[in-house]
Amino acid sequence: MENTATNSTQNAFSLTQEGPQGIRYDFNDGCRVYVPAGHWRVIIKDLDTHTVLFAQDVNDGFVQSAKRYYVRFGIEIRKDDKLVFSHEMDLKGQPVRIDMRKGGIGDHLAWFGHVAAFAQKHECDLTVDLRSDIRTLVQDEYPTLKLISEDTPEARYYATYTVLVFYNDDKLNHSPVDYREAGLEGNASSILGLSRISRPARITIGEGGRPIEEPYVVIASQASAQNKYWNNPFGWIKLIQELKARGYRVFCIDRERVTGQGTVWNHIPFGAEDKTGALPLSERARWIQHAEFFIGLSSGLSWLAWCVGTTPVVLISGFTRPENEFATPYRVINWHACNGCSNDIRCILDTSNYLWCPRHEGTPRQFECSRLIAPEQVMDIIKTIPNLLEGTP
Repeated sequence: MENTATNSTQNAFSLTQEGPQGIRYDFNDGCRVYVPAGHWRVIIKDLDTHTVLFAQDVNDGFVQSAKRYYVRFGIEIRKDDKLVFSHEMDLKGQPVRIDMRKGGIGDHLAWFGHVAAFAQKHECDLTVDLRSDIRTLVQDEYPTLKLISEDTPEARYYATYTVLVFYNDDKLNHSPVDYREAGLEGNASSILGLSRISRPARITIGEGGRPIEEPYVVIASQASAQNKYWNNPFGWIKLIQELKARGYRVFCIDRERVTGQGTVWNHIPFGAEDKTGALPLSERARWIQHAEFFIGLSSGLSWLAWCVGTTPVVLISGFTRPENEFATPYRVINWHACNGCSNDIRCILDTSNYLWCPRHEGTPRQFECSRLIAPEQVMDIIKTIPNLLEGTP
């Protein structure tokens, strides 16, 4: 329980709540308490676990809890052995902020349902700082939440929480569970103190209804790092050939036709019709909603398909374990290959390395987790989707 006490007074008024005798406190970035010069005894508790987190004499300065995720803190301050101030944290009716702007599309969609549940549970006046494209996608579905995507004049929040993947949080101060073990949804629910159930975000679907009359499939083949790709060189080609032989048109709805770094570049799969470009997420959601099914990777558009909610999602990934993503009966992984490094606490992610493969980088086994996922395996799983067209495979 590493909590800190300092003797600096320069930021006393940055604490937003005022107590008696010059005491200040708030719950922005953990429990923060300031006491002026005097003989004080500061006690901080976790009210839900009945655990004393800090109990120490402080003559002048700050105390800040080590834990920055949601904890229902209690504060007691004594002076000359007399209780002069006590407070039990209660978010009801209070201005609260959740910061998740640094996350990617998949992160935001995995987290936002939990953020909304947090506001409902605590009945707080919640401001959410998030990506502008996600704000546009969800703002009409959550009119009681204040959604922002730009820096605003400093507000006086009672409490602030950051929902993010904390890569080097060895002491688990920012999340009670290591993100690799928590999975993407579990990361948010753990930070916000919620039960670990699935909570898809409600999203706005673009207008226009079904985009084409023929039966079609949408795919998303691009990702932010090479380990997320389906690295079987024949995977997409053979799969698309079979889908088209069965009577489906196949559309790629990635933002980019080509992505990569250095000497490694990934192109739109051969045979897919091109619907790439900077389309709003709501428009891509429209294409997903009316598709027979969606095929993607452990990346943002798969989470978008999950939020659409009515379209079967085929998810291909080997570098993550299935529990890292949302539940789908059409999850594809080859357990015989090396797998799951992203959820292995022994593997330290290097976000600067586009070719990160912690166990086999630079060897013939690099990216075998998805390279050894055969198109036949993917097709076998697709065949379990009800009402699949027979065609002439």
